[in-house]
Amino acid sequence: MGARVNTFNTPGVVEYAHFLKEVEDAQRIRKSVLDSFERASLPSLSEEERKRILHFVVVGGGPAGVEFAAEFHDFFHEDLLKLYPHIKDYVKITLIEAADHILNTYDNKITAFAEEKFQRDGIHVKTGSMVVQVTDTEISAKERKTGEVSNTPYGMVVWATGNGTRPEIMAFMKQIGQANRHALATDEWLRVGRCENVYALGDCATVNQRQVMEDIAFIFNKADKNKSGTLNLKDFQEIVDDILERYPQVKLHLKRRKMRNFSALLKNSQESAQNQAIEIENFKSALSEVDSQIINLPATAQVAGQQGEYLADCFNRMEECEKYPEGPLRFRGSGRHQFHPFRYNNLGKFAPLGGKQVAIQSPGDWVWIGRSTRWIWYSVYTSKLASWRARTSVISDWVKRFIFGRDSSRIRD
Repeated sequence: MGARVNTFNTPGVVEYAHFLKEVEDAQRIRKSVLDSFERASLPSLSEEERKRILHFVVVGGGPAGVEFAAEFHDFFHEDLLKLYPHIKDYVKITLIEAADHILNTYDNKITAFAEEKFQRDGIHVKTGSMVVQVTDTEISAKERKTGEVSNTPYGMVVWATGNGTRPEIMAFMKQIGQANRHALATDEWLRVGRCENVYALGDCATVNQRQVMEDIAFIFNKADKNKSGTLNLKDFQEIVDDILERYPQVKLHLKRRKMRNFSALLKNSQESAQNQAIEIENFKSALSEVDSQIINLPATAQVAGQQGEYLADCFNRMEECEKYPEGPLRFRGSGRHQFHPFRYNNLGKFAPLGGKQVAIQSPGDWVWIGRSTRWIWYSVYTSKLASWRARTSVISDWVKRFIFGRDSSRIRD
């Protein structure tokens, strides 16, 4: 099902803005760009009207908005400028972002580099501005700090502000009692809550990671086999692996605190590091900050692809694994669940910035920015395509673009 563009109910967006979701959206954008340059070439236009027609506004400073602004800048300077040299001084690209910086989910180095590069390229970045209305000729934006509203004439506006819920999903969520959410809530096995044999993945759903503090008494009682009300670290070792698997935020918390294992966290909560008996209050104290490490998965193809592979593997082994984990936690020796919960493996992310430059942020937060990184991006991009036919087609298009430039004809329309 995926998702649709989130317009935040802004007046005029649906009627006048272009989106970046479907193939049809790309075709409309292409036609609108070429029409704008053709209309701006008419000698009967006034200077003011020509500037308005050639003002291209991108709303949303996330990966999609930034990549589109960068690609459009390259398209104009490398291809369209040769066809329309007489109107080059009228073209303007503006990127509007409500937050203080663009690419705010990336490393600060990438954010700073992207903003500096856009400034050098002549792309106007307007941060701290929230669009409140779009008409057929103007876009109104409100400054977050001052509250001042400014009206800007434009020729084409592209809306890239994140995901919204499709009507079919909204109707289904109302039926199952999830009407107050922005996406379908699933557990770590991608099962939709309050539904039997219904699974959801991708942009239409979000994994609702269970909190440790919800199950704190249950976990403690499992570790306390003697029912003494206290437990030693040795008693606790048998369930450590299950806790780390069931609650990934524990591992993130240990990493942030630079602790090697769970025992160190428990010892840290005691006044003495000697093998004292751990009471439930000490146990709660040690885990009180763990749930703050819960991170929602990003709405990317990388997440959806891994979820698809995970569910396919589960479905293929469904007959041999009839027992699903119905309780909050199962432990070794007492019916440990057959399927491991879904765990997202972050393989890194890319941010094409135009000018043959790509920023890469690896899982360990290593950052590479430059022209050489584009070859890594090309390699990863082609490797994720569905077939060798698709790979050959895409690579051949890249080769033709490098040799002859981008196709700016209307034949494809």
